[in-house]
This record gives sequence, C-alpha cells and structure tokens, in this order.
Amino acid sequence: MVSGKMKIKKISRKYILMLIDIILINLSYVLAYCFRFNFDIPTYELAIFKNDAIVITIIYLMVFYLFKLYKNLWSYASVDEFLTVICACIIGNLLGTIYGFTFGKRLPLSIDILSGILSILLIGGFRMSFRIFRVYLDVKVKPHVSFSKKVLVVGAGKAGTMIVKEMKFCSEVNYLPVAFVDDDKYKVGTSIAGVEVMGTRSNIVELAKQLNIDEILIAIAAIDSKTKKELLDICKKTGCKVKLIPGIYEIIDGKFTLNKLREVNFEDLLGRDPVNLDMEQISDYIKGRTIMVTGGGGSIGSELCRQIIKFSPKELIVLDNYENNAYVLQQEFRRNNISANVKYVITSVKDKKKLDLTFSKYRPDIVFHAAAHKHVPLMEENPSEAIKNNIFGTLNVALCSDKYKVKRFVLISTDKAVNPTNIMGATKRVCEMIIQSIDKRSKTQFAAVRFGNVLGSNGSVVPLFIEQIKNGGPVTVTHKDINRFFMTIPEAAQLVLQASVYAKGGEIFVLDMEEPVRIYDLACDLIRLSGYVPNEDIKIEFIGLRPGEKLYEEVLTEEEGLNQTFHKKIFVGRATFEDFSSLIIKINEFKAIVEEDDKEKIMSKLEEIVPTYKRFESEVAISNFV
Repeated sequence: MVSGKMKIKKISRKYILMLIDIILINLSYVLAYCFRFNFDIPTYELAIFKNDAIVITIIYLMVFYLFKLYKNLWSYASVDEFLTVICACIIGNLLGTIYGFTFGKRLPLSIDILSGILSILLIGGFRMSFRIFRVYLDVKVKPHVSFSKKVLVVGAGKAGTMIVKEMKFCSEVNYLPVAFVDDDKYKVGTSIAGVEVMGTRSNIVELAKQLNIDEILIAIAAIDSKTKKELLDICKKTGCKVKLIPGIYEIIDGKFTLNKLREVNFEDLLGRDPVNLDMEQISDYIKGRTIMVTGGGGSIGSELCRQIIKFSPKELIVLDNYENNAYVLQQEFRRNNISANVKYVITSVKDKKKLDLTFSKYRPDIVFHAAAHKHVPLMEENPSEAIKNNIFGTLNVALCSDKYKVKRFVLISTDKAVNPTNIMGATKRVCEMIIQSIDKRSKTQFAAVRFGNVLGSNGSVVPLFIEQIKNGGPVTVTHKDINRFFMTIPEAAQLVLQASVYAKGGEIFVLDMEEPVRIYDLACDLIRLSGYVPNEDIKIEFIGLRPGEKLYEEVLTEEEGLNQTFHKKIFVGRATFEDFSSLIIKINEFKAIVEEDDKEKIMSKLEEIVPTYKRFESEVAISNFV
C-alpha cells in the first residue's frame, strides 16, 4: 500500500515537472521574441513560432528525459545537476534550431540564441530553487543551541566542505564550524560554505586557543600516514579532542555523514606508510596451493587468512582450537562470497592424532603456524599449558609437516623469545630452536618470523587504554619507562607473507618495527587526543611490572646478527642450530614435569634448554615505586 502511494507520488512529480518545463520552454521563446522586437512582435513571426512550437517542445522534453532530469531529487541538487540542465538545454536548443532550418519555417537565429540562454535561466533556475528553498528552511529551522561544540576543520577541500555543510544544515548535530585551516596558501582568507579559511597547519595551536575550539576534525580524504602523524602531533598541543574522516571512497561516493567521523587510534599515531609487497612473487608462491594456518581464527592467524585468500590458493585450511573465532572468520568469508575453497578444522595442535589425520586428508603445501598461548602474566601462572601448547604443539605441527612433505613451514614468533624473562617468551624460543634444528634433517623448509606487539590483537594495551579513557580513568601503566615495538595486524601479516617467500630453510626473519614506543607517552597521546589533560582530567597510575615483563624488548640475540633481505622492512638473523635429537630428548623430559604441574621444575628445565632465559625478579617491579 505504501509503495503504491510512493509510486503514484513519483509519477505525479514527474508529470508536474514536465508540465512546468513545457510552460518554461515556450516562455523562453516568447521572451526571446519580446527582447528581440522590443515587445512589439510582428504577427508573421508569431505565426512561424506557432507552427514549430509543438515539435520544438517535444524535442526538448525528449532530451530532458534522456538526461534523466525527471529522476533527480532537486532539493538536494548540486553543481553537477545544474551542469546537466545546461547541457540538456543547449542540446535541446541546437536540435530545435536544426529542425527549424531543415523542416520548419526558419526562426531568426537571434531568437534561437536568446531562447537557449533564457531556457537555461528559467529551467535551471526553477530546479535550483528547490535546493535554495531547502537550505533556507534548514538554516531557519536548525536551532542555534548554546552548547554547540566549536569545531576547527583541517582541510578546505571537498571532504572539509561536505562536513561543514552538514554541520550547518543538519539540525540533529551540535557542531558549530568556526574556521578552516589549509596548507594551500591561496585559500587562506577566502570563505568556503560560509566559513573562513584562517590559516595553515602552523596556525592550528594559535587558532584553537584564540577561537576556544572544542574539537578538531581532520578532513583530508587522501591523506598519507606521514602527513596524518604530523597533523596529530600538532593537534596534541591544543588539548582539543581530535576526530578524522573515514576512507576516501565514502567521500568520492558522497556517502559521508557526520556519524561516520572516527576517533584517533594508535595506528594514526604510528604514521606508518603502507607496506609494499612483491605481489607477483607472493602470488606465484601461494596461487593454486593448499595453505594451512594454525590458530587461523586468532588476531594474526585470521589476518593471514584474509591476505592469503586474495592470492587464490587451491584450498585454505583454517585450523583453530577456539570454535568462536573460526565461526566469526567463516561468516566474514561467506559475506564476501569467498568461502568455497576454505575448510575449517576445530582441533588443538596438542592433539597429535587429529593433526596427523588433518595433514593426511588435506596435504598442505605451506603451513603458517600461528597457534600459541601468548599472554605473559597468564603463562607465568599456567606454565604447564605454555609448554603443552607452545612447545609440544609446535613440535607436533612441525613433525606432521615433515612427515607429509610440506614444502614450507613458517613459525610466527615474537620478540619476547629474545633473552626471555618470562615463560611464554622462553617457550617461543624453544619453538624457534625446534624449527631451526628440524630444518637440517628435513626436505621441508622451516623458518620463523619474529616481530613485536601487534595493535588491535586480543589483549593489546591500546584498546585497554581507550576503554579506560572512556570510563574517565585512571589509565594504568606498568612502569613510566617501559617501551615496546608496535606493528599493525595487516602490516605484520603482509610482511610475514613476504618473508615466507624468501625462506630457504633455518632462517629467523625479523620485521622492522621502527622505533620502540614509550607506553607512558602513548597513554598521554591518547588522553590528549580525546580532549583531556593527562594527570589532570584523566589520571595515569603506575601499577608495577607484571610477572615476566621486561622494561624493553629485543629482536635479536647476540649470536644471530642481522642481514638485509630484498625487502627494506625484513631482515634475517644468522642461523644458530641445535642438534635435533638432543633437543627432542630435552623436550621429552618435559612430559613428566608437565604432568606434575611443578612450576619450579618447569622453569629450571627451560633454563637448561634456553641459556638466555632469565627468570623474572619481583624486585624489578618493586623498584618502580622507589
């Protein structure tokens, strides 16, 4: 019933517009005659026009129909629609003139020219009046609320203009655009959508103070990472809350709305450029092959799956112990219509029999081993689980890979494996030793990729800080001097794929995570960019280093060294091999200890296998308060 009424309304609107166009087309010719003959039109001239008027009107209407002038919603028309009206009127006028010259009684050329100009003014003006009237009503209706947030918009381009127009004409928002800043000096001093461009980025801090700005919106659609970081560094000094626009495609498509503005995240603060990959090389490596990802539903594992599927593998095997993660990934792939060649196996890497059956069934060509327990404090409390999942699990997957002649095995490792001070890091170092030692006796190429903390992963510090800020604090930091290497999930997964292409066997690849980030500075930046003052509006509390936690992480042991690969962000450490048989004997000795769940014995055995492992000393945490 409703759809029927809407259809009738649309049809009625179309015919009303057509009727008005008929009037305006003919009026343009009448006015042209009036202007041409100074309102004293000869009778014979009017007779000529009467003979041709019906055909000329039909020509115009046909052109207007082809240009879809009866489908537009003119109250939301823009310059593009007005240009369409101009083109349609010019073509209609030219075709009418040609008709008059060819078949009708010829009108004076001056009448054709004048009528063409007048048709543009009358028809275009009538249509644009809908837009003018709507804008007038919006401005009149929108309440000028006293609590509107004063906004400084960075970027006076298309995106910034769209944002300001919506702020000014949308009654539901409480934003008041006060000024633009733009690095184009020719725009400074001009006014766009009624808002003045008052300076460049160098004036942001000064203007924020002078104009009592509440929020800064960075409205540059195609902004690169370096420029974004530079702008954020400036905005941090203002004490204003900062927001950014979404991706460029929403701006191009005109789908942007104010509710799509997003908060600043730590990826913005990192200022990393997109990773450049050798797509052809990776495609040759993956396309048409069966790929297995253990821990495929986790943070890194699922992103690896997303990246791998782009290169058209023959089959992707997602192996995960946690069914919910696998389910979420399965639904994501189904929504994107890419689930046909993806299989999901719910099992643990600790289950040797199920692993063997899985390898036997699918015969993977390449294995990415991302399954692991990774939370440092939890593994300090549950060391036997760290041994079973990380060490025994890795050994099980490695032995299956060797048995079923997998071409390449890639271990996802961590910088915590370097000179570890915690059980999790020590177990990951044992994992690296397993793959380096088994590589010497296997036809499978075994390698590891080592990197630091991943932003947005489960348990990452950044989501914790953001949640604490939203709740009004305090933000908890373990130590004022603690720092960490950071990398985004897509960045890490892409570089893992690229590094795996370079593997020949036995390598430990190290990803360049650039400079380490001081966690205290990170907390302060997130607080400032949320519009608060650290330790005034939002308190920062130091809670002491957690068991097994270091002040800083390393990426290489002394004996490994570092060599550059073909990719500027991927390095390779010199291989350091352990005899596989001797290592297996030591690992097997864990089995009885693990069954006893004796933490002291587990740590002692880890110290025996990993000489660089130094137990966490509680005094380090206590010294934080001294």
